[in-house]
Amino acid sequence: MRKAFSMWDTLMESLQWLVFLLANALALPVIIGQIYRLSPVEVADLMQRTLFVVGLTSFLQGRWGHRLPVADGPAGLWLGIFVILGLSSVQAGASASTTLQALEGAMLVTGAALFWLGISGWTGRILSLFSPLVIGTNLLLLAIQLSGTFLKGMLGIGDRVHPMSVGMALTAFGVFLSVLGLSIWGKGFVKSYAVLIGIAAGWLVFVLLGWHERTNVTAPFRLPTLFAWGLPRWDFGLIVTGVMMALVLLSNVVASVSAVRQVVGFKGEEIQTFNRSSWVGGLSNAVSALFSTVGMVPLSISAGFIQMTGQKRLLPFMMACASLVIVSFFPILTSFLAMLPGPVAYAAMLASFTQMVGIGLRALWSREPDQRRLTIIGVSISLGTGVMFLPPEVFVHMPSVLQNVTGNGLMVGTLIALILEQVWRERPENAQ
Repeated sequence: MRKAFSMWDTLMESLQWLVFLLANALALPVIIGQIYRLSPVEVADLMQRTLFVVGLTSFLQGRWGHRLPVADGPAGLWLGIFVILGLSSVQAGASASTTLQALEGAMLVTGAALFWLGISGWTGRILSLFSPLVIGTNLLLLAIQLSGTFLKGMLGIGDRVHPMSVGMALTAFGVFLSVLGLSIWGKGFVKSYAVLIGIAAGWLVFVLLGWHERTNVTAPFRLPTLFAWGLPRWDFGLIVTGVMMALVLLSNVVASVSAVRQVVGFKGEEIQTFNRSSWVGGLSNAVSALFSTVGMVPLSISAGFIQMTGQKRLLPFMMACASLVIVSFFPILTSFLAMLPGPVAYAAMLASFTQMVGIGLRALWSREPDQRRLTIIGVSISLGTGVMFLPPEVFVHMPSVLQNVTGNGLMVGTLIALILEQVWRERPENAQ
């Protein structure tokens, strides 16, 4: 017997999804602004474009792609390349706008490749490449890569050079523990809206103690700007990188959608789902280039959010996506949402992230571990994690193709797992 949901339930779930979508997009404009030395006005415009693209691409995936409540957000792979190229361009004295325009071209190439893979049906044909071992490795590396970012954000030191505020840090950890505790031991309303309750309480503490920041808004209504960084430039190294990115992003799509399918108990046709998600993902990367922001991808953390809140319905998610698109047209609303304290948003996301780590481990141990599987997992995670600890400056003198691939730990680890899984074949007697 299906549970009946009231309009109140739907609205509250939509609000919680809206906060989740927002929280996943907040940090990006600040990071890009610092790396490329953008002005405060340019960062505010990037915030508007990012929120618009996150809402639009999430809606497109929910309606025509995977048709699941999976939030789109800035891809960690793309963000890594943006950071590496930004640092190298600053060291070389190159123009930031030239680098950003070349990245627009690379995202268009990746979008075209993903679109072709989905429309042609090739996504379904190469699904065998993305075994549970590859998916689990991808999820764990993603957790390792982003958990440090989330923790720095909770402590308020992600984009600052001065020491952290103990009060802010304690409040953020209070939000983290509250969201985690309510989602595990809460009942009914409290369990379903643990994320929203934790964020609201944390935000209130920041306001009462005067820790929140105000923004000045002049325009009441403004549409996002097309090609705000200028028209795309075509760099051979980045074109090659864009094609490789399509394959690695596809593994990310498969991992995210598979995790959410598992959590919500979705029984639809798997191959068709991934084909649709691939071609819509291609459109998402193209839209990201058109509106000059970082390429989007379905976020694996959505599975943790759903598992924690129990919100498996598509309607509230779609309403939240549409709301975010509408909100992005009004700088007054955008600036209000952007005032959500970073430590509070990161704390709520880290609580959801703990669930995603469990999903990754479950994928890795879905088969009996033998010497082959353990070695592939160990090599992939060791080398992928090791690259993450190398300073970006190490790669600035490499050719652009090698720079973009070897400088990204998530890409390195995922590619190693994918290659070893295919080259080091499993013995027939060990196959299940």
